[in-house]
Order: sequence, then C-alpha cells, then structure tokens
Amino acid sequence: MSASCGHDHAPFDGMSDTYKRRLWMVIVINAAMFIVEMTAGQLARSQALQADALDFFADAVTYGISLAVIGASLKSRSLAAAAKGGSLFLMGLWVFGSTLHRVFYQGVPEAPVMGAIGFLALAANLASVLLLMNYKDGDANVRSVWLCSRNDAIGNVIVMIAALGVWGTATAWPDLIVAAIMAGLFLYSSTQILSQSYQEWRKGETVTLTSSCCASEANPGHGHAAHSDLGHAHHGHAHHGHAHH
Repeated sequence: MSASCGHDHAPFDGMSDTYKRRLWMVIVINAAMFIVEMTAGQLARSQALQADALDFFADAVTYGISLAVIGASLKSRSLAAAAKGGSLFLMGLWVFGSTLHRVFYQGVPEAPVMGAIGFLALAANLASVLLLMNYKDGDANVRSVWLCSRNDAIGNVIVMIAALGVWGTATAWPDLIVAAIMAGLFLYSSTQILSQSYQEWRKGETVTLTSSCCASEANPGHGHAAHSDLGHAHHGHAHHGHAHH
C-alpha cells in the first residue's frame, strides 16, 4: 500500500464529553452577558459596551455552531469555522462603521456604568478562558472558540480602560477609540480563522482523495483479476489440447 495512506496526527476536533460540557457552560455565560451588557450599553450610551455585547451574542451563536459540528467531517468543520470567521469579519466592519458614525454624536458615556459592567464582563470572560484553556490548539473549529473567548477578555480590559479615560477626560473619545480597537481585533482574528479553515478545507479534500486511493489499492480491480484468471484458464486449455494432439 502507498505511503500516502498513512495517518497523520490530527489536531483536537472537540470529540470529548468534558469539552462539550465546558462549551455549553461558555454558551450560557455569553448569552447572559449579551443581555446584561447590551442593556447597560444603551443606558450608558457607550459604544464600546454595545460592541462588546454584540461580541457576546455572536460568540453564543457561533459556539452553538461549533458544538453542532463536532464529530462531522473535516470539510464540514472547516466550513463552520469559515462561517464564524466571516461573521466576525462583518461584525468588525459594523463596529468600525458605527464608531465612525458616533464620532459626530454628541454625548458622553456614563463612566461608572462602563466600569462596573466592564468588570462583570471581564469576570465572565476570564471564566470562559479558564474553561477552554486546555483546548486552545485544536482544529479551526475548536481554535475559533478559543480566539473569540480570548478576544472577549482583552476587550473587557480595554473597555475598563476606556471607562477610566471617559471619567478622566469627560469626553467620549476614549470610548470611541476602544471601540475602534475592538473592531480591529475582530478583523484580525477573523483573518486567522478564515486562513486556518481554508487550509483545513483543502486538507479535507486531500483526505477524501487519499481515502479513495487507499480503498482502490486495498481492493485491486476485480475485473483485472477475473481477466487474469480467464487468461490462465485459456492458456491451460490450449496446453491440454496440444498434449492430447
């Protein structure tokens, strides 16, 4: 059999009951924080809080997708990761665009609310990061979950820094700057996820072709074998006839 039929060590694909339970916990945390942070963001007129709340919502949905495709083929998992990367890219564009719009909006965010909710969101995201810490180097589907959780924790830290900036300057600029930084982080992470998912999708194509090749080599054409047997039988018959003659 060809050497190409050997099996490479594949990255962790999420097939673990412990991982699935932890992922369910992270989904619940993100869904709850979306409601809390979006409400607070609107009340406090904070673009950074609303951007972070939107990130919680996107994470809850995409983590659900991640959970659904665990155990699926490499191509299916890579396509799911690509969908998450694409949605993260669009979200980054939306946050960036809405932040530019808010530059012309008059109103200073409520710094105390930003700080308090930012601290609560940071605690939630640190809990998620700790739950997923041992699963940060899996396939594109698993890794995208880790990257999103890591981004959330970073985002919460800079939201709290923005709250201090708003409180110290009495302007909305720190809030807007942080929202723009978060948009950039979303865009950067989306390119990482899309790149890895594309590589794994191509690998999935190769695995499919290799499996077909290996199956053919393991079961050489029966037609060829039958033809060979007929050839031998015909040769034997001819030889027998010649001896009889």
